[in-house]
Amino acid sequence: MATDVLRPDFETALAIRARSVEVALEKLLDDRVRNGEIVRPERLMAAMRHGVLNGGKRLRPFLVMESSALFSADKEPALRVAAALECIHCYSLVHDDLPAMDNDDLRRGQPTVHRAFDEAAAILAGDSLLTYAFEIVASEETELPPSTRAKLVAALARAAGHGGMAGGQILDLAAERRKPDEAGIIILQAMKTGALIRFACEAGAIIGNATPEDRERLAEYGAAIGLAFQLADDLLDVTADATSMGKATGKDAAAGKATLVSLHGVAWTKKQLHGLVEQAETLLEPFGADATLLKHAARFIADRQS
Repeated sequence: MATDVLRPDFETALAIRARSVEVALEKLLDDRVRNGEIVRPERLMAAMRHGVLNGGKRLRPFLVMESSALFSADKEPALRVAAALECIHCYSLVHDDLPAMDNDDLRRGQPTVHRAFDEAAAILAGDSLLTYAFEIVASEETELPPSTRAKLVAALARAAGHGGMAGGQILDLAAERRKPDEAGIIILQAMKTGALIRFACEAGAIIGNATPEDRERLAEYGAAIGLAFQLADDLLDVTADATSMGKATGKDAAAGKATLVSLHGVAWTKKQLHGLVEQAETLLEPFGADATLLKHAARFIADRQS
């Protein structure tokens, strides 16, 4: 797929946002006692930190912060929501790597949590990250109106649960035994990968108290780039190596798992990615120049090499 070179300011903005989220996560995952709080078990906190503070592009938090910026929302509440979303994303990776799931030894070039610790610690670390995310959003420290925090909690629960990411994961596991058709693959991917990305974009509109029309527009943008993310991921599973990806590749083919890439081939997938980028850019047109970085995010997702 022919692409334009990403503007350097996008790469810079992504890195700046990533660092701000990492600083927030480091504070949130501090294992010291604060204000008389019950002691956080050292081993559990270490496993949680291993699963979260291990690099990564922090794309989902970036989307939360950039989408909220469209509506001139306060940065600090948006940052806390972004950090909470990253906790859920990282929990999903910790559990996804478990022997009962994808059984991976590497994540972002480092041992997965169950390899660095053990399976029990990995399960509990994931459980803790999931529940902590909702505590972060619901807390009064996230300085948003209670009704806004409630909307965010409800939307995040839908995106993460049985009708979203968790439901998509079980469909993905079933796909190793019984290959779904194209419609089934699209539903699976919209749930497993797309739901959290859609939330990341929709969350900005909720935080910014946007109109229902703008909220839906950003949700549709999130759905488009969510599908692009999964298509690019499946493409990389076929074309990339483990060193560049920081995790094992070729696992879908080895498991006999059906993907849109396996159904239609590399050329078709690249064409679809191009179309999804155009769709995403069109959805953002009403926001004008304020949405420039979000437009570049769509291209970044489609063109990523890791």
